[in-house]
Amino acid sequence: MTEKDVKTPEETPQAEGETTSAPESTAPETVAEPVAEEAPATASEPAAEEAKPKPVSTPRQKLKPGQWWWGLGRRKSAVARVRIRPGDGKFIVNKREYEAYFTGERDRNDIMNVMEKTSTKGKIDVYVNVKGGGFTGQAGAIILGLGRAIMVYDANLEPILRDNNFLTRDPRQVERKKYGQPKARKRFQFSKR
Repeated sequence: MTEKDVKTPEETPQAEGETTSAPESTAPETVAEPVAEEAPATASEPAAEEAKPKPVSTPRQKLKPGQWWWGLGRRKSAVARVRIRPGDGKFIVNKREYEAYFTGERDRNDIMNVMEKTSTKGKIDVYVNVKGGGFTGQAGAIILGLGRAIMVYDANLEPILRDNNFLTRDPRQVERKKYGQPKARKRFQFSKR
């Protein structure tokens, strides 16, 4: 037998009573409908992914007056306690504007980079208390604390924060001085005689 000789159920002659009920209740027709619906959906999914806007930062919970989202950051010997809340973009470090506190442009740019990448610049107020270390250590501590606070503020921003290493603690510390040496690695001049 060839494929032409095989007849499908629709082509086979049936009694008059069976022809009206059989095509309505056949399984292939019901299966064909969901497949037809899925085909356009899969074709439009890549277009929807390309047109996705950046994630909009929205707080996951409402704050009562006087409440904050907190984040703690450390770098070298500096510790920063960062508090954020929705606002107009104030950035206070130890009761001073952050531009006045950090005179180095590199430190200021690194701190603002967190807010620019997450699109929260001008949308949240940031208050920081930082102690210990120098300016670079304090800036690194603020970056980590700000990243953690923004993650608590909106968990949808976590992939952006992780990709830019704003949630990664920098473990590098000052190496201790060893006895018999003037510094951690430096040695006294060696003399053969």
